[in-house]
Amino acid sequence: MNLNIMWSPDEIASLCYNHFNKLPKRGKPEAGREWTLLAAVILLTDSSELKTVHKQVVSLGTGTKCISQSAMSTKGDILNDSHAEVIARRGCVRYLTEQLFRAVSGQSSDVFCPGSEEGKWTVKPGVSFLFFTSQTPCGDASIFPMTGSQAQPCEPVNALQSEESERRGLKRHAECDLEETRQGPRMKTRDNHSSRRKSGNTSEHEAITENKESSPLNEVLRCHPGVERAYPPDLHRTGAKCVPDSPADPLQPGLLYHSVGVLRLKPGRGERTLSLSCSDKLARWGVLGFQGALLSHYLQAPLYFRAVVVGKCPYSHQAMQRALKTRCSDVRDLPSGFSAHNPEILQSALGFPHNHTHTEAKHTHTQGRISPCGAAISWCAVSQQPLDVTANGYKQGVTKKALGTSQARSLISKVELLHSFLKLVAATEELPESLRGKDLKTYWDYKQAAGAYQQAWTQLRLQAFPLWPRSPPELLLFS
Repeated sequence: MNLNIMWSPDEIASLCYNHFNKLPKRGKPEAGREWTLLAAVILLTDSSELKTVHKQVVSLGTGTKCISQSAMSTKGDILNDSHAEVIARRGCVRYLTEQLFRAVSGQSSDVFCPGSEEGKWTVKPGVSFLFFTSQTPCGDASIFPMTGSQAQPCEPVNALQSEESERRGLKRHAECDLEETRQGPRMKTRDNHSSRRKSGNTSEHEAITENKESSPLNEVLRCHPGVERAYPPDLHRTGAKCVPDSPADPLQPGLLYHSVGVLRLKPGRGERTLSLSCSDKLARWGVLGFQGALLSHYLQAPLYFRAVVVGKCPYSHQAMQRALKTRCSDVRDLPSGFSAHNPEILQSALGFPHNHTHTEAKHTHTQGRISPCGAAISWCAVSQQPLDVTANGYKQGVTKKALGTSQARSLISKVELLHSFLKLVAATEELPESLRGKDLKTYWDYKQAAGAYQQAWTQLRLQAFPLWPRSPPELLLFS
């Protein structure tokens, strides 16, 4: 069945925006004053006989922020990363856990059927998943040249101005929002994405070195013919910073401001976060699957997105390809079922009504400063409590007294997803081999016991992402 005959990018964008509109007001941005970003996972069910495909939003997320390293919890009870893409994926894990629970309990599941391996499950024939994001993912996918006719959000930067313009925040709108939000408390806002990097099978360090030594200006112009040489070219920039031990961004004028193809951490004020950019996380899901380590115990093969659809926004197909696919395309020696997946990357012509551009158009001077919405919304197609609204990593509106209690926890926090997984294990009569006869107690134990997943992760690190920071083990020892 041809991928594009049965649905279009605009149809997917419209489905997601309409679903958001039907949600309660709680957690949504104030029109004309606050903006946010949206991401969603869509379940596709193909019917070859009827020549139709049923499209259902099974997880939706909004959000722009993440917490600093010092705010992270050893209890797994706070959301470290509340960017829309991450919220949508975590909500999808919650949805998949319930679908597996239904399957092992003998109930009907929309997604899973028994696999050929004992205790394992596989996706039903005709079932697949799409990923939608209203904005280009932050990080590497967000770095690419502005086209000649495009309105520049800032004056062209020369060598002497480079550092000064950084301090003054002379960037595109979302980067300005980034600087504004840094004045706020614990949570840090994401940038308003776009991108560009070199393809090929060089390592991260080699790619950066070669990028510097082989005229990156010419390379960028060659790969992006829409950039007019007559106009002082500039890049869409990302607020995400290169990971530790990686060569830093050159911060040179125009197209030489950023390195491309490198791992990046989401921005914080002074203190770095430990959250990798959404570009990096999507690239990782493209090899390991988006189901995560815990659910991989139950699955015969990882779950990959059939396509990634981006809403109307500054966008570069080359940068998306580079960030999500090329960086991992040569990873080899993966366990059975794992692969460097090759999703189709598409863009819709429909913009999210609550993005920065639309918010700015509706803004009036009496509303004060435009800012990113402080809340993050998670909705997923589960039977109980599908809606979860958070702020600063905890449930919105929770009192200081309740912090650290179960009442304050998001339903997609690590510890809550672990508890849902443990209920699945308890309901399973025929456990997968990886869960049999082992004394597993903590979140870390269950993750490490997913042997094939961990082998794939090791190969991905070795071959594509050797500088991917490791989470401190003490943050994963909860139960």
